[in-house]
Amino acid sequence: MPDEPTDRYRFIGCEIIYREACHLAATAARMVDVEFLRKGLHDLETPDMVAAVQERIDAVDEGLYRAVLLGYARCNDGLVGVEARGIPVVIPRAHDCITLLFGSRGAYRRRFDEHPGTYYYSTGWAERNLSGDEAEQPAYGKRGVMARLGLTETYEQMVAKYGKDNADYIVASLGDWRKNYTHLLYLEMGVCDERGFIEAARRHAERESWQFERRPGCWDLLEKLFDGRWDEDFVVVPPGKRIVARNDETVLDFE
Repeated sequence: MPDEPTDRYRFIGCEIIYREACHLAATAARMVDVEFLRKGLHDLETPDMVAAVQERIDAVDEGLYRAVLLGYARCNDGLVGVEARGIPVVIPRAHDCITLLFGSRGAYRRRFDEHPGTYYYSTGWAERNLSGDEAEQPAYGKRGVMARLGLTETYEQMVAKYGKDNADYIVASLGDWRKNYTHLLYLEMGVCDERGFIEAARRHAERESWQFERRPGCWDLLEKLFDGRWDEDFVVVPPGKRIVARNDETVLDFE
């Protein structure tokens, strides 16, 4: 018979919040073991993301843990259908990971309403992108929806691959996602010396002719997740139930 589980959690999350999650695991009152999946899962079709996250939940030793903590949000419905097995699964009620760094849905909503065309940066978004010629390319390659639509290649790459006339046609037909943005906001979490990340974000904004902003992030939501203070900002999925989406303020639920 396995030992009785301690007051111990298993965290499975996106590497975008790697530094924040590791800091919380190191300072939490409870023992939290952490595991990360590569960023960009939300670029896959929903069944593929569900399968990737479900595989990691299914691999958890349920004799050791009281709950699985998910460092994800609704993420383009990529968590809809994920099932709790023998122990609860806990997930924040949020549309995407930016909410985790704002600390609440309300704070993120206020920012979105004021500046909808904002591109967000943090330590994770800065350092978890690939480097060199592969920077900003999808982590899951051609499996991603955006990659299959041809929306991840640079103009220069399309010219080399298809010729200038065809590249111009593709750009005109599909558009450039960057044109939808006017601001770049760096969320400073204070988990490390972020000066290099901040300057990289500032240069990115200058290249795109976006207005650069910098503001402190908020730890409230992530701290509650790791501390086990699961209030109305979280869905606690009982064993045998699945995550479902709600098109209202609850965002996520279970059934």
